[in-house]
Amino acid sequence: MVHDHGHGEAAGATPFRSVAQRAGRRLLIVFLLTLLFAIVEIAGGLLTGSIALVADAGHMLMDSTGLGLSLGAVWLGGRPASDARSFGYYRTEILAALLNAVLLMAVAGYVLVESARRFLEPRDVATTGMLMVAVVGLSINGIGLGLLRRDSGRSLNLRSAYVEVLSDALGSVAVIIAGLVIMTTGWRYADPLAGAGIAIVILPRTLRLLREAAHVLIEGTPAHIDARAVEAAMLGLPQVRAVHDLHIWAITSGMELLSAHVVVDDPTRGEDCLVAVERLLRERFGIDHATVQVEGPDFAERVPPF
Repeated sequence: MVHDHGHGEAAGATPFRSVAQRAGRRLLIVFLLTLLFAIVEIAGGLLTGSIALVADAGHMLMDSTGLGLSLGAVWLGGRPASDARSFGYYRTEILAALLNAVLLMAVAGYVLVESARRFLEPRDVATTGMLMVAVVGLSINGIGLGLLRRDSGRSLNLRSAYVEVLSDALGSVAVIIAGLVIMTTGWRYADPLAGAGIAIVILPRTLRLLREAAHVLIEGTPAHIDARAVEAAMLGLPQVRAVHDLHIWAITSGMELLSAHVVVDDPTRGEDCLVAVERLLRERFGIDHATVQVEGPDFAERVPPF
């Protein structure tokens, strides 16, 4: 019987750094821009009397909180492993994504409630100042989206941050449209309708993010990996007779793990089999962290029952 714990890292090699950790500086810039403009937008909303701006500022403040959580998760994820936490703190990035999704759902609910309230009680606003602040906000959101877009598809933590900035951008667009409509037609109901539109756009994305984060936390097979295809590929190796107890999961985005028992006809050539399996997993499926147990055909019969 041969065991192997392939982690794709030789002794002295640079330790694994998640996608979010590599993008930490960009995330910090987006966090600071979002927080600073939220403060500016609150002042603008109070000066212009725009409920839409105040509400959007609250939206941005909550999103900056989510971005701060993402930054905290990146910092914790970079802490070294220990005897008590053999995988370190990588999973905190997924926890942050889950918490961010919950915050986004709260924002969407708040926007819907406020939209209904404003529809019942529309108010006059200083549309010129409202538009100026919203345009500046949209520009800042555009910068944030540009900084996070490249890595948002490879990390749940960064994707949650990207969704938050995108929702802020949509909020700015909605404020601009509502301001133009009110300025040109005097129809004050444009404001609550725009708010409801923001919530409708935010909710589906948030639910998808929540589902993906929960899937990682329950150690489901990563969506981009087909477990049956992995098993079939392993069975295709000439040394492998059977595969059982195959498990594939992720600690955080971009860090997939696999464990399996491989049955071979000649266990004395177990190391040759391990080399072939490791190469297959790394080259075809991008799995660098694997624990494989090689067994002879009669191994199960020799192991005493529980």
